[in-house]
Amino acid sequence: MNSVASNALLLPAALFVPGAANAAVPEPRQQQDLQDYSDFTKTKEGWSYKDATPGKGGTAAVKGDRVVFDWSGYTIGYFGRPFQAKGGPQGGAFDKDLDYERTVLGSGSQIRAVEEALVGMSAGQVRQVIVPYGDLSYPESDPNHERVGPKPATFSGLRALNFVLENKAGTIDRTLLINLKCIRVDKKSASGFTVER
Repeated sequence: MNSVASNALLLPAALFVPGAANAAVPEPRQQQDLQDYSDFTKTKEGWSYKDATPGKGGTAAVKGDRVVFDWSGYTIGYFGRPFQAKGGPQGGAFDKDLDYERTVLGSGSQIRAVEEALVGMSAGQVRQVIVPYGDLSYPESDPNHERVGPKPATFSGLRALNFVLENKAGTIDRTLLINLKCIRVDKKSASGFTVER
């Protein structure tokens, strides 16, 4: 079993739908629901989620908290290609220190669907998030994803993500799947953030 599966950051097989890559996009920044994900819960904002792993019973994240999280991302509307994946060669020059993402909920430093999905998560929880193209996804005004993340860690991941997002012809379904794993929730106190272990 690879490290992706062992971390429960998975791309569900049910998300691969033949022919979805050729579906048309009706408007520049909005997209119809091209596929049905019956095992996901759709929010009133338009993103959908499924909790793959429950949290360990710690404090749930609320607006104003700092959340430390790990993530992986897939272009599910375009052949399920990863643009941020876990795993790969281990040992020697290939070993990397774990570098988690951090965000203060409400800061706008993450795409809307990710920031909203992190609310209510607690340490150890894994949530799969379906991100439709549009206002919940990556903004066109930030093509290098410097201001609004999460940003792919590799150049090839950035290219894969942008290939899908920058498709102007409407021949590619720009829906994304982002798997989130909450590592820690830090509560804000008068002196800064209190790190919970």
